[in-house]
Amino acid sequence: MTNQDLRSFVTQFQDAFPGEVVRVTEPIGLEYDIQAILTELERRRRFPIVFFENIQGRNIPIICNVYASRRGFALALGTDVARLPSVYAQRLQEFFKPVVVEPSFRYSVIKGEETDLKRLPIPTFYPGDGGPYLTAGMLVARDPDTGVHTMGYHRLQVKGPRQMGVSLHSRRRMFEYQRRAEERGKNLECAVALGLHPLVGMGALSYPPAEVSKFEAVGGLFQGPMEIAKCETIDVMAPASAEIVIEGEILAGVQEKEGPFGEFTGYFSRRSTGHVLAVKAICMREKPWFQAIGSGRVYDHLLPLAVMREAEILKAVRRVIPNVKAVHVPMSGGAAFTAFVSIRQTRPGEAKHVIPIVFGVDHYVKFVVIVDDDIDVLDESDVLWAIATRVQADKDLIVVSESLGVILDPSATEQGLTAKIGIDATRPFGKEFGERLKMKPEKEAWAASFVDRMVG
Repeated sequence: MTNQDLRSFVTQFQDAFPGEVVRVTEPIGLEYDIQAILTELERRRRFPIVFFENIQGRNIPIICNVYASRRGFALALGTDVARLPSVYAQRLQEFFKPVVVEPSFRYSVIKGEETDLKRLPIPTFYPGDGGPYLTAGMLVARDPDTGVHTMGYHRLQVKGPRQMGVSLHSRRRMFEYQRRAEERGKNLECAVALGLHPLVGMGALSYPPAEVSKFEAVGGLFQGPMEIAKCETIDVMAPASAEIVIEGEILAGVQEKEGPFGEFTGYFSRRSTGHVLAVKAICMREKPWFQAIGSGRVYDHLLPLAVMREAEILKAVRRVIPNVKAVHVPMSGGAAFTAFVSIRQTRPGEAKHVIPIVFGVDHYVKFVVIVDDDIDVLDESDVLWAIATRVQADKDLIVVSESLGVILDPSATEQGLTAKIGIDATRPFGKEFGERLKMKPEKEAWAASFVDRMVG
């Protein structure tokens, strides 16, 4: 079975892609430096894992861009980039019960008055942010009713030495666990795990049935039991191989302003559920790594969400339409709002039937385009060409008003209501239509070889 720690994955990535793990030895500040560097790499379409070894004022290094490349996720799953969504979707249907082991994160345990979040190298990403943020913190908690564990990424703003603001704005399991605990007047015990293997993050983003823990979903990705360990001060399990685990509880009946924060939308967001997390302990492995995810629209922030949505959409659509070729959730839509689906039509009406299925998979999605299987959904220019040449607006658009959306969308209402549009950009089934220009495959291969020689 695959090693489940971040360090093993980084070694595997470095061996597979020499030169794609970059170690920065110059002094790096915690205020804006890391985001500025990641944004510049993004502008140059470079996505190496970056290891900042020398953080000013701290003795813990920061690792970034672990989730920034599709080939990294494909490597973790043991597949290729083309089959990534399909393999991901298939593995998410396989569950393995976790196994309890001795953790690496209890080498150093800091509790009580000695607990201080300033020990950690927590960056401030943008000048407009409300303060330093943990962006790669995996929040873990137990269902107050059933004891089933969930995990998920939630932004965490440092408010003091032992206090963080947390927004549960996705309003999924963690929000529901907290709501039920609060109804009983109880705090929700939770752990924040940092420094995780990509498959742990990918499994945590999935949507298994309510009675199935996210630990079991991660096991499906690893093709074997996920290794977990009991926390030091709370009755919660955490990923055993985490570099750092912060233990605490989300307070019942307490809300404070949290934010603003540079969100995946490309805008600062002040919308938040305003929950408060009180910290009880900080546990670390020997010489820990602090993982951070760049904020805003960088791939490290967006790509895991895109791959997860592609897998979930693919799985849902294939239940009713067998001839799905591919799904793509592009970065241009924040890896959330836009989805392209290509199908091979076998009967009239299939494209329009797919549109509400995609909307039903994830309430973040608000713009869906269905295309024929000759369109490359990874090429936005090809999708736009299909829209331009195969769509008649009076027949091929489906608009849904006041639908469930997300409060982080600046165009949605304060309650998260949004309008959605589906576009059938397929050719009319069974009717004459223009013939797409094609070159002979052997001539294309010849031209590719010729151009290689021509331009080097």
